Formats: sequence, structure tokens, C-alpha cells
Amino acid sequence: MLLTGENKVVGRYAPTPSGKLHIGNAFSFLISYLDVAQQGGFMRLRIEDLDKVRCKPELISTMFKDLEWLDLPWEGDVIYQSKRYEAYSDAFLSLERQDLVYPCFCSRADLHAASAPHTGEEIIYPGTCRRLSNSDRVALLTKKTPSYRIKVPGKTFSFSDTYQDDCSFSLLDICGDFVVRRADKVFAYQLAVVVDDAAMNITTVTRGCDLLSSAPRQMYLQQCLGLPSVKYAHIPLIVDENGRRLSKRSGDISIEHFRSDTSMTSSEFWGKLAFDCGLVDELQPFSLKELSRVANTSILKRKKQIVISHIL
Repeated sequence: MLLTGENKVVGRYAPTPSGKLHIGNAFSFLISYLDVAQQGGFMRLRIEDLDKVRCKPELISTMFKDLEWLDLPWEGDVIYQSKRYEAYSDAFLSLERQDLVYPCFCSRADLHAASAPHTGEEIIYPGTCRRLSNSDRVALLTKKTPSYRIKVPGKTFSFSDTYQDDCSFSLLDICGDFVVRRADKVFAYQLAVVVDDAAMNITTVTRGCDLLSSAPRQMYLQQCLGLPSVKYAHIPLIVDENGRRLSKRSGDISIEHFRSDTSMTSSEFWGKLAFDCGLVDELQPFSLKELSRVANTSILKRKKQIVISHIL
């Protein structure tokens, strides 16, 4: 059952079962919930288990135990990306019909060897396979299974982010033509989430500011597929007092650790996290409903990182 969400603000939790949920995930879930609850909306839940190589099915049951302990509410059915291949395939075919995608035979090693430009750790695709002739493509298809990239335009995508203010990106400058279907036939994250957000009537997407450059890619796909746009909210990343970014590899900051190995209640957990992040002025237990009444999320404006200490 997919809810209509008519005239409602609708957010989503979208965990990936490639590792245990941790404090960083909880912070993202918390701000997602607060942004939506304070506007009278509701949350949906999606399990992003599309990549069978990275995802571990046994972690899904652990995730649900974590979500239950955190007392996070959502409405409607849980959506599993692993069950939505047909929807992604339909979207891909739509892009094909518009002549927007092409096969790419380049490996990461090829791109590194060609000294392709970078933005941070990401290689900007130089358009190598976009320039291939039809005869070259036919010949290469007999030797290698390609990924598929979408042709990006030379335009600027601008949006007003809830926490990072006004943002503008040129796709040619940050990534170039990007992959929408991998060589192993798995649909890429960017395509899948755009299709899912539209199907689930999501109106606002809250996530870490490390994914800020994903927004223009998704905006472009929304335009190409005739799908509604969403409001983006990119929040600061959580780090410890040593500046270490919290990750799924750190077992001591997993939600499972807090619910199983400590005597902390979920209200104590939320209270410490909210205090650490500056959302409340007092260090005391808070339920999510209480936080929706008193938390001040504007403190997160223009911040890239938040140092936490009390909850660790």
C-alpha cells in the first residue's frame, strides 16, 4: 500500500543493510522526523537493499529491532528496493527512448590511467564512450558488458537547501555523465532513489551533507522522467572529539550496542544526542514527540560537522 500523502509533508528513512545502524544514521533519522513532524507530516520507511553484493539480508532484522528501540514512527508499507527492479527498468527504458543513455566500457582503472579530473575522491567522467561511433560500440559490445551513463547538460542546477542554504552545481563540473545502470545490471543509487521517492510521494529528503552533490543529479533525473521535485535538507556529519567520522565499521557507536550493551533507554539516547547536537539546551531524556515540540533544528544551518561527546 502506497499512501497518497496529499497536502502532507512526507519524509523517509532509507537505511542500507550493508552494516549496522549507528549514531550518524540515528541523527539523520531524528532530523528527518523533526522536520516532518513539526510541519504536521509523516514518515515512510524504505530498505535500500538493491546492491546484493554490499547488502547483508541478515542485518535487516537487526535494523528493525534498532528502529523499534528508537521508537521511530512511520506510516504505510515498508518498501524494499530489491523488489522494485521492474520500476527501475521502466525508468531506464524511458531514458533510452529519449536517447539520453549510452553504453560505457570504461573501468575505474581506465579512468585513473587517463588522468581524468577529480572532484574530491570522485572522478569526473570525460565523456570517452559518449564520443564512440556506432560501429565502435557494436564491436565493443561483443567483448564487454557495459555500464550505462546518462548524458548530462551544460546547465546549472540550483536549489535552496534547508540547512546549506542556496546551492548551485554544474553536472559537467562535479561528475560528468554519470552511471544509471552498472555493468552487473544493478541500477544505480541515483536512479533508484528518484523513482522510489516519487512512488512513495516523498516531499522532503534529509541526509548527510556528504551527499549534497547528489541533489543536482537527482533533480536532473526527475526532470528527464517527468517526476516531481523534492525539498532537500543536507545536515552536518557527526564526528567524535578527535574529528573521527562515525561509520558502520565502529561497533561501539552502533544502535545495537546502545540497546543491548548499555542500560540506556531510547529517551536517554535521544536526549543526549539532541543535547550534543545543540538541538536542546538541557541534558535530559526526551521522547521523539517531546523533541518535536522543543528542538531547534535551525542551529544546524550552514554547518558541515558536529562534534558529539556525551552520548559516546
